[in-house]
Amino acid sequence: MMAVSCLTRALRSLTLSQPALLSSQSVAQTKLGARVPGTVGQCRGFLTSAPLEQNRTFWKQREKYTIRPIGMKKTGGRDHSGRIRTHGIGGGHKQKYRMIDFQRLRYEADREVRPFEEKVVEVRYDPCRSADIALVAGGNRKRWIIATENMQAGDIIKTSGVIGRMAVSASEGDAYPLGALPVGTLVNNLEIQPGKGSEYIRAAGTSGVLLRKVNGTAIVQLPSKQQVQVLETCMVTVGRVSNIDHNKQIIGKAGRNRWLGIRPSSGLWQRKGGWAGRKIKPLPPMKSYVNLPSISAK
Repeated sequence: MMAVSCLTRALRSLTLSQPALLSSQSVAQTKLGARVPGTVGQCRGFLTSAPLEQNRTFWKQREKYTIRPIGMKKTGGRDHSGRIRTHGIGGGHKQKYRMIDFQRLRYEADREVRPFEEKVVEVRYDPCRSADIALVAGGNRKRWIIATENMQAGDIIKTSGVIGRMAVSASEGDAYPLGALPVGTLVNNLEIQPGKGSEYIRAAGTSGVLLRKVNGTAIVQLPSKQQVQVLETCMVTVGRVSNIDHNKQIIGKAGRNRWLGIRPSSGLWQRKGGWAGRKIKPLPPMKSYVNLPSISAK
């Protein structure tokens, strides 16, 4: 009976002291003008994805061009919700991103519609792509471009947007419209829309062939043997992309793939389906990026 009476007295004292504690806290808050943490309703904080999303620097959305390396944050193959979107990605050495100017025909403010020359300052390895990159300087600017096979520091490369009556004899690394080059030229960094920047033939050691020119358009054969038809004003770079021995690289051990940020696949055995056999398929039809008027429209 003694224990029960002591317990009831303790509970009564707690219930009576709680309003007094709350009133003293409110008085302190009004006097100091700040929030004082109390013991009532207090809990440990926990991390959510909201503050992480707010503090993330969107390095891909930079508007001002710079030649300085930009720090990247690894995603681990996860999207904005934190779920794995692409498997086999994670870890790896730290990398820095260098902004590549894929639009070779980019005039300066006071030198428009005139061919210009640039000097190659250096050719170096880029961790974000298989090809090497080159830092070129001309006029009042410097920029990174995709290097060609034999490009070296000190070379002078030319960029022109003029299509003459006669085909030009371009050197490797020069950039011209497709209509200005002779048929059979090896090209890379192909635009599919004039002024949009190169989108095709940018991987290491690849090159396309200018097959023919028809009615203001040009037909180029890609490294996959597929043919594309674009306007003859689309810019290309003459030659072959650098680092031609990229496909001959020997990984050597599993750890090197981890350095590159490639995680091993699952060890779950899966039966091979119909995709595994050899198939001989005809080449796909020519892909046209030219909006020609149809006969029915007339």
